[in-house]
Amino acid sequence: MLTRTIVAVSASAVLGACGNKESPPADPPETAGSSPPAVAEQGDRVVYDETLEYAGITFRVAATGDGSIGTVTITPSGLEIDNGPITRETDGQVVLAEIADLNIDNSPEIYVYTQSAGSGSYGGLIAYAANDRKSLSEIYLPPVAEIPQASTGYMGHDEFRVVESTLVQRFPVYKQGDTNAEPTGGTRQLQYKLAKGEAGWVLRVDRVVEY
Repeated sequence: MLTRTIVAVSASAVLGACGNKESPPADPPETAGSSPPAVAEQGDRVVYDETLEYAGITFRVAATGDGSIGTVTITPSGLEIDNGPITRETDGQVVLAEIADLNIDNSPEIYVYTQSAGSGSYGGLIAYAANDRKSLSEIYLPPVAEIPQASTGYMGHDEFRVVESTLVQRFPVYKQGDTNAEPTGGTRQLQYKLAKGEAGWVLRVDRVVEY
């Protein structure tokens, strides 16, 4: 059972559920027992602090910094071998964290979403998977620029969200001549499945939807 305790976070839009070409996807229901993130007061050094639990494994996600560069520390508990904290620099701020088990192996993953400063508001992902409930390995997400069927018209403004057994990334599509504030190409949604890679875990595109 997933539980979450929220101390303070920065505000962000959350991602809706998967859809099809004919109509936009509906937003996924909130997890039972969860509550929306609270907005941190301006000037607070800790801008995001949330604890998430799944199947006896807990992750605390604590982020600092309110500018273009920040820091996030992920502290696990309940792993059999290594519960040491992991600290990463972030491009922009942490806007949301989710815990999930995309490959359904009873060893959860932690997904931390970031958003860069500036007009592009590029989304980013910092993620780790528990290996057989023993220790953490990093999850790699390929850049959109490296996905031929998805990169055309991409100019940031991404949103991420876990939807059932997939990680979903959604962003507006820009046509030639569009301004940053007014994309006219609709919306593109990438659906990723978690797979074992050569040196860790990889999120691989399973489906591309446009509407």
